[in-house]
Amino acid sequence: MRNTLTVLFVLAASPALAATEYGFFSLKNTDFIVLCAFILFIGILIYFKVPATLSKMLDDRAAGIQKELDDAKALREEAQSLLASYERKQKDVEEQAERIVAHAKAEAERSAEQAKDDIQRSVTRRLESAKDQLESAKAAAIKDVRDRSVAVAVAAAREVVAGQMTAQRANKLVDDAIAEVDAKLH
Repeated sequence: MRNTLTVLFVLAASPALAATEYGFFSLKNTDFIVLCAFILFIGILIYFKVPATLSKMLDDRAAGIQKELDDAKALREEAQSLLASYERKQKDVEEQAERIVAHAKAEAERSAEQAKDDIQRSVTRRLESAKDQLESAKAAAIKDVRDRSVAVAVAAAREVVAGQMTAQRANKLVDDAIAEVDAKLH
C-alpha cells in the first residue's frame, strides 16, 4: 500500500499535470486515462493476488534452488568421502601387492636355496655312491686277482708236485694225511 501511494505522488507531481489544457482530471487528457488504466491494472493484479502468487512462485523457486544446492553439496560430500575411501583402498591394495611381491621374492629365494641344498645333497650322495662302487669294484678286482693267483699257484704246484711225485711218495703222503686227520678228530 505504501508503495502504491508513492507511485501516485510521483505521478501527481509530474509535468504532465501542468501541461494539459483541459486539466489533469479530464477524460480528454490521455495521461489521466493512462494513469487510471494503470491504477486499475495494478488494482486487478492486487485483487487476484498476483504479487502474492509471484512471490510464492519465486519463494518456491528459491526453495527448489536451495534444495538442489543442498543436494549438490550432500552429493559432493558423499563423492569426496567415496574418493577418500577409494584412495585408502587403493593405497591398501598397493601395500598388499608390495607385501605379496616381497613374500614371493622371499619364497623364490628360499626355493632357490632349497634347490641348491637338494642339488648339493644329490651330488654328495652320488659321489659317495660312486666311491662305494669304486671300492666294491676294487675289492672285486683284488678278489678276482687273488682267485686267479691261487688257481695259477695251485696249477703250478700241481705240475711241480706231479713232476716230482712217485707212487711210493704219493702213498706215504696219503697215509700221513689220514693219520693227521684221525689224530685231529679224536
